[in-house]
Amino acid sequence: MAPTYKVAAVGWRLIRQLAAQLPGAAIRDGDMMVTFLGGGSVQVRSADDPDSLRGEGLDFVVVDECAFVVEDAWQEALRPALSDRKGGALFISTPRGRNWFWRHYQRGLEGGDWQSWSFPTAANPFIDPAEIESARRDLPEDVFRQEYLAEFIEGAGSVFRNLSACLQAPLSSPEEHRGHRIVAGVDWGKQEDFTAISLVCADCQREVARDRFNQIDYVVQRGRLQALANRWQPSLILAESNSIGDPIIEVLQRDGLPVRGFQTTATTKSMLIESLALAFEQGQVQWQPDPVWTGELEAYERRVSAVTGRSSYSAPEGLHDDTVIARALALKAALQPAAAELVAFI
Repeated sequence: MAPTYKVAAVGWRLIRQLAAQLPGAAIRDGDMMVTFLGGGSVQVRSADDPDSLRGEGLDFVVVDECAFVVEDAWQEALRPALSDRKGGALFISTPRGRNWFWRHYQRGLEGGDWQSWSFPTAANPFIDPAEIESARRDLPEDVFRQEYLAEFIEGAGSVFRNLSACLQAPLSSPEEHRGHRIVAGVDWGKQEDFTAISLVCADCQREVARDRFNQIDYVVQRGRLQALANRWQPSLILAESNSIGDPIIEVLQRDGLPVRGFQTTATTKSMLIESLALAFEQGQVQWQPDPVWTGELEAYERRVSAVTGRSSYSAPEGLHDDTVIARALALKAALQPAAAELVAFI
């Protein structure tokens, strides 16, 4: 499997050349599939549509350029297909920051059922060493280390840097922050998305609590936020007001919660994310470590329009950014002067 049809076609050409040398092998170019006299088969597929990968059990899967494939393709289609036959998998890729491919690589370093290997471009005997040195001179250091030395560069291709230094906040209790100014950020889940809530102590400049959930009724969602608010007594809850957000916020305000809506547009989202990225860069706030929340930060991407030159921010296709938005809203609430909160809710 490869991330796109174009990349898959490269692998198919090589497999086809090998299959043509085997007596009795039936080559089907339309399906990029070879079947053998013994009943086995090998097929090349694209991850453009992860749902299309669902099917019968598999003995072995090779995921090419894994770092550029959406994780859902592995979790929801390929991994279940291996269970029937207790199949194996091989993940091959150039690094792309610290996304799900990096997490798999780390599992291999820990041993057990997983194993990991890393090979720089110089290990390939067919590439001229002089060409590698030329690339070293021409390319930015981070790019060369990623593309030629096969190193996982924190923040490469993503928005947030200095993550490890900022993900050190310990678990907290309300008693530790009694009398402090607590604020919250909320991103509401829509369909398959998650609702994420981040609470931050503005005085200690650290995240004190968080919650993430999906596929539950909005009445229950409001109840979970109410329970967190009862426990932590935030002075301001900044919640995304787009789409379903407005009616939920109105109900919460009638319930007495200090909720204020935040309308997300292309402009306001860029400002929100850039503020959070700067906070990480400068180590302004400590956040609680969590593999899911950290994974969303690592995968977050910046795109620049070729027409306008403006930046836009989002999670890669198939991934979520709910926890990123919740934290960005919590940071915005923490940076807002306390007097402004009084004006909003008196």
